Amino acid sequence: MTSYFASKNGHLGLVEQPGPDTWIHLVPPFSSEELPEIAARYDLPIDFLTDPLDIDERSRYEREDDARLIVINTPVLSRVETENDSIYITVPIGIILTPEALITITSTPDHPVLQLFIDNKLRNIDPARRNQFVLRIFEHTVYRFLTCLKRLNVKRNLIEQELYDSSRNRELKQLLSIEKSLVYFINALNGNELLKMKMKRADFLGIRHDEDMWDLFEDIIIDNGQALEMANIYTNILNGTMDAYGSIISNNLNITIQRLTLITIVLTVPMVIASFYGMNVPMPLQEGNYTYLLILLLSIFLSFAVIFYFRKKRLF
Repeated sequence: MTSYFASKNGHLGLVEQPGPDTWIHLVPPFSSEELPEIAARYDLPIDFLTDPLDIDERSRYEREDDARLIVINTPVLSRVETENDSIYITVPIGIILTPEALITITSTPDHPVLQLFIDNKLRNIDPARRNQFVLRIFEHTVYRFLTCLKRLNVKRNLIEQELYDSSRNRELKQLLSIEKSLVYFINALNGNELLKMKMKRADFLGIRHDEDMWDLFEDIIIDNGQALEMANIYTNILNGTMDAYGSIISNNLNITIQRLTLITIVLTVPMVIASFYGMNVPMPLQEGNYTYLLILLLSIFLSFAVIFYFRKKRLF
């Protein structure tokens, strides 16, 4: 599906036909001829349109004649709703700059970053100022990462509080889902940081002489580094938390087994005494009137003696 947007009175709006100052936004589903027609119209390699649709595509930039491609990874909610899958995944956005058009393409309809532009939630967005438009996509991609990281951290804290009173597998599976999300984030942020550093070094956008945009680009790189550092910190905390709770659960299981073993030993003492008097052979005091009481008292005494011994050894 192809949509065209242009700036009208400072706000983006849909237009029917593309012009030199329009933003062309491509999202699935596509007809069989849609992408080849766009590629032919703007003299693009078809790879510029198909590569960003691969969710495993790495962050990079590429130049082909007058066409430039930027692929940047962004976080989105996972569509798989199971405990074992990550909460967030990362998908690429393709940004294509040509002399005639500014094109974005992604495999995710209603992409949270691009939807901000479509819904006019941002000010001073003009596709005619292409370099600024690209930088604003970079900027809000970083903000999206930071927002998702904060949500994951809040969710981790809530799960930890539940784990204080529970040793169920459900909470540990939720922590594993958060860990998977953080792994996606770290890989994407590393790739995005490397991409931006290369673009800055090569002045890929041609903004070196524009002080405002150059400063904005540097701020975006700093914020990306901050997001990467946060993701690494949260990952380290989560790994330590999962290791600690794994040890706690294992220790609790060992204590439970130990207590059951001690109880079994205490109950075994009267069973041993009773088994002697259950044999069909003559036994001392078996004809006495108080034999049963003596056996009962002896069993109780020996059981308490064993308990006292275990208490003295601090096993109970």
